[in-house]
Amino acid sequence: MESSNRLKYSVPGKEALPISDTLDLRMFVGTWNVGGKSPDENLDLRDWLKLSSRAEIFVIGFQEIIALNAGNVLGPEDNGPASKWLNLIHKALNPKDDIIIEEQVRHQEERSINCKARMSSVSKWLCLEEELLESEEFGDMINNKVHRSGGDDEKKQGYCLVGSKQMVGIYLCVWVREDLCKHVSNFKVSCVGRGIMGYLGNKGSISISMTLYQTSFCFVCTHLASGEKDGDEVRRNLDVSEILKKTKFSHSFKPLSHHHDNPLLSPETILKHNKIIWLGDLNYRLASGYDDTHELLKKNDWHSLLERDQLRIEQRGGRVFKEWKEGKIYFAPTYKYLDNSDQYVAQTSKSKENRRTPAWCDRILWKGEGIEQLWYVRGESKFSDHRPVYSLFSVQVDYLKCEKLITTTTTSSSFATTTTSEISRSSCLSRSTITNAALSSSSSSSSSSAAKIQAGEQLLLLTRAHQSCVDVGFG
Repeated sequence: MESSNRLKYSVPGKEALPISDTLDLRMFVGTWNVGGKSPDENLDLRDWLKLSSRAEIFVIGFQEIIALNAGNVLGPEDNGPASKWLNLIHKALNPKDDIIIEEQVRHQEERSINCKARMSSVSKWLCLEEELLESEEFGDMINNKVHRSGGDDEKKQGYCLVGSKQMVGIYLCVWVREDLCKHVSNFKVSCVGRGIMGYLGNKGSISISMTLYQTSFCFVCTHLASGEKDGDEVRRNLDVSEILKKTKFSHSFKPLSHHHDNPLLSPETILKHNKIIWLGDLNYRLASGYDDTHELLKKNDWHSLLERDQLRIEQRGGRVFKEWKEGKIYFAPTYKYLDNSDQYVAQTSKSKENRRTPAWCDRILWKGEGIEQLWYVRGESKFSDHRPVYSLFSVQVDYLKCEKLITTTTTSSSFATTTTSEISRSSCLSRSTITNAALSSSSSSSSSSAAKIQAGEQLLLLTRAHQSCVDVGFG
């Protein structure tokens, strides 16, 4: 007969499950082929970025930020234009920074004028110098730092750059509202070249992977094969297929679990993400063989023209972007315009070679649950031969609120007790709380080996609960 004093190891009375909830956030996505032109500092992006929409996330992609000549494709990367675009975006998203800088400069100029008036004696100048050096504003000016003034509500108006990447002429950057930045993790980048010889970066993709709370996002900015000859759409389909196959995001740590729902395990491929946005100059044109194309353009009959759109034809045939979504298009073709004009090249060129049938080259598609497109429009800037395209999405983001863990430990008659440990928190447990919770269960009988086993098992269970509820921060 089995001894009545034999210890029975503790077993979980109920599996610990994270209690999750969702946030509804707004995400702006914009794409623009800027034709190899570098912007000047006076270019205003506020109309394109539609700041009145109050989005929490901004995903902005460019194509041809530099001219796609041999020197730029084969030589060292030119980051100058990318820096200019980044500064313009920062200025548009954070206009209060400029106001604060102007106020500080004006304030400093006023103090400098007062300085001259007070230089009647050396002693007064020394006093003023000491006063300036002790001034926090003056120190910030010296170190080129600008601190926001105001409370938390004002700070939430600003946006921080999560990350950006350039590959020859393709450029992608992601911004989030400042209060969300600490909830971004697992930021990774993968580039696939599909240009000259099938691998150079004049064509191809930049993909950014990141996790916001417990939801994984992938943003794919592409510039696909050009050309409007019959069969060029097949090359574009191949580009999409190769980008999906070759884009890989490496893990920076060994996963604790191989379960696909592990929140600590970031996806390795594009299609493994919860929410995917594909943006860029996809270069799909209007199918050839129609004599009335230009007549339909004159009539603004976009519905009839879209029936000839190569992307929609290929998608309906299941040859590309199967199960991906794109919103309804109510705007005019975005390519190709004369420089600084509202006229298409096709409307003015007499040369058939340079006529370039107008097309919806610039597109935004998405895949995943919990994504709703609120609008899908184009901008009217004449900066490039392409018009910018942008969309506003409502996205549901999962986050962990709390976790309730119930474990029971059964012992023999000599230890005839059932220990129930309940943890219910509004936020995730810290490691110190886990350790203290586990050790406190053994405080009454620390000399007992049974209590040590019990405490060890509870510590293991609580640690696992913590790992599934960990709030991974960024920055």
